Amino acid sequence: MIEKKSARICVPVCSDHAHQIQSAVTLAAEYGDTVEIRLDCLTNDELYHVQHDHVNILKECVRPIIFTCRPLEQGGRREFSIGRRLRFWVILLEELLRDNSNFADVEYDVAEVLTNAEKYLTPLPWERVICSYHDFLGILDNLEDIYARMAATKARVLKIAVQVDDITDCIPVLRLLNRAHRDGRGMIAIAMGTAGILTRILGPSRGAFLTYGSLDDESATAPGQVTAFALRDQYRIDRITERTEIMGLVGQPITHSISPQIHNAAFAATELDAVYIPFEVRELDEFIRRMVHPRTRELDWNLRGLSVTAPHKTAIMRHLDWIDPSAIEIGAVNTVVIAGDGLYGYNTDAEAAIGPLPGLIDLHGAHVAVLGAGGLARSLLWALRKGGAHVIVFARDVERGTLTARGFGAECRTLRDARFGEFDIVINTTPLGTRGTGEEATPASSSQLRGAKCAYDLVYNPPETRFMREARDAGCQVLGGLQMLVAQAAEQFKLWTDRDAPEQVMLDVAKKALAENGV
Repeated sequence: MIEKKSARICVPVCSDHAHQIQSAVTLAAEYGDTVEIRLDCLTNDELYHVQHDHVNILKECVRPIIFTCRPLEQGGRREFSIGRRLRFWVILLEELLRDNSNFADVEYDVAEVLTNAEKYLTPLPWERVICSYHDFLGILDNLEDIYARMAATKARVLKIAVQVDDITDCIPVLRLLNRAHRDGRGMIAIAMGTAGILTRILGPSRGAFLTYGSLDDESATAPGQVTAFALRDQYRIDRITERTEIMGLVGQPITHSISPQIHNAAFAATELDAVYIPFEVRELDEFIRRMVHPRTRELDWNLRGLSVTAPHKTAIMRHLDWIDPSAIEIGAVNTVVIAGDGLYGYNTDAEAAIGPLPGLIDLHGAHVAVLGAGGLARSLLWALRKGGAHVIVFARDVERGTLTARGFGAECRTLRDARFGEFDIVINTTPLGTRGTGEEATPASSSQLRGAKCAYDLVYNPPETRFMREARDAGCQVLGGLQMLVAQAAEQFKLWTDRDAPEQVMLDVAKKALAENGV
C-alpha cells in the first residue's frame, strides 16, 4: 500500500465585485485546501468595501485564506504603487490575519520595507506572511540572489514564480526548494508556463509549501496553472512521493494531448505508484543531458519512461544507448524506457497505426496515400510495407518527402493539388487539424479526396477533424486516430511497467477527455 502524502492545493479566486467573493470562495473551497483571494481584481471602490467589511464578507469561509493584492508588474490586475501597498498591508495585516489559519501574500519589496521598519510599527504576524516574487520575463540567472534578498525578511514562507520557455528552466526553480529546506524556510517555487507544469505537480512531493490549482481552465490566474481537480483526480498529487515513478510526454506543443489522462488512469486502475506528466521540450539535447540521462542529469527524480511526439521522434535517437531493431528500420522512436544508467528506445506507433485497418481494407496489394513525411509517417510506411501495401508519400516538402519515401521503397509526390481518387485509403500523418490554432486546417480537400475508398486521420483531438469532414463530403469511409492512440499507449504502458495495460479503461478515459474538451 502506498503511503499517502498530503499536498496542499491553493485555489485562487479573482472576483470583480466584493459581493461575489463569498460565493466564489465557497466554490473554491470544494476543490482546494486553501483559497487565495486576489484583491487586486477589485476596483478601488470594491477594494475599499472589502477593507471595511471584510469580516462579514469572509465569515463563511471554511478554508484557510491567502489574501493577495498584487501590483500590475507582479502579475496583478491593476496599478498599485508600493506606497499604497504599504498603507494597505499595515492597516490590514493584523485584522485580516486575526484568524491564525490565514495568510497574507506580500510582494518582496513591501516585505523588505516592513522588515526594516518593524521597530516603528505594531508587531506584525510574520508567521502568517508569504513573501513573493514574480518574474514574467524569464530571468533565471538571479534567482539565488532574489532568494537571499527575500530570506532576509521575516516572512515565514517565500514564494518565487518565474516564467519559463523550456523545461530545463525548471531546474534552478526546483533547486530553490532544496535550499529553502536546508534553511528551514517554507518555500513555493513555480515555473510558470506550459514548460513548467512539472513544478506544479511535483512541487509538494519535493517540499513545496503548496501548489496552485485553478477552478477551471478559464479561471487560471497564471500561465500553465493546472486545475485543482486535475491535480487531485488525474495526477493524484496526494500520492506522489520521492519514490513515485515518473513518466512523461516529450514534445512541442503538448497542451492538446490527452495522453496524461490516459496513462494516469491506467496507473490508477493498476494501483501503480506512478505519474505521467506533460513535458514541453524545445531544446531536446539539453533536456536529455540535464534532466533525463542517468549519467548526466542534474535533477534527482525517479524518471522511468518517456513518450515522444513531434517534433522529437527522430532526434531522440541519437541520445539512446539501445534502440529496438524495428525502430531503427523505421527511423523514429516514440517510447523511451529508462533503466539502470541507460536509455532504451522503441516504436509503438507502427503496429498501432495499422491496427484498425484490417477490418476496413486488405492491406496486401492495397494502394495507399500517406500524407506527410515526419516520424509518424515513417512508422506507418514501415508497417504498410510489412503488410504488402503499395504506398505513395505526398508531402509539401518533396525533397524531404523523397528521402523518407525512398527508405521504404516508396515514391514521393507533391501534396499541393494532388488527387487521390485512385487510392484505396488516404492516411493523414501530419498535425494539420489538431486542436488549437491550426484546427481548421486540412492536408486535403473533398475535391482532392473524391474517389478514394477510405480516409484515415491519425489526429485524434478533435475526434472529427476537418480532413475527416472533407473526406465524408467526398463519399469516403472515415476513420479517426483514437484507437491508434490508445493502442500505442497500451504498448508503452507494458514497456514501462512489464504489465498488461487496462486498455478499456484507457479508451473510456480518452473518450471522456475528448468529450470534456467540448468536441
